[in-house]
Amino acid sequence: MDAKILNFTIFLIHKLSAAWKVSPSRVYGILNSSGILDNYVIKCYDVLHTLGAEAMVDDLSELAREKGVLK
Repeated sequence: MDAKILNFTIFLIHKLSAAWKVSPSRVYGILNSSGILDNYVIKCYDVLHTLGAEAMVDDLSELAREKGVLK
């Protein structure tokens, strides 16, 4: 994985961790097990990294709820 994608992913995991009030490792587990990490965050990096942090958190929270992995 490219370093810029890795850094972006770590940044995003920490933003989601704060928003969801769970540990970064829990966020990683949710994103990884649901396929959101590989099939959305990494795959759509080129678009996602142009969004603001709040928009990314909102977008990924909505996707996680749709997949049933976030209440």
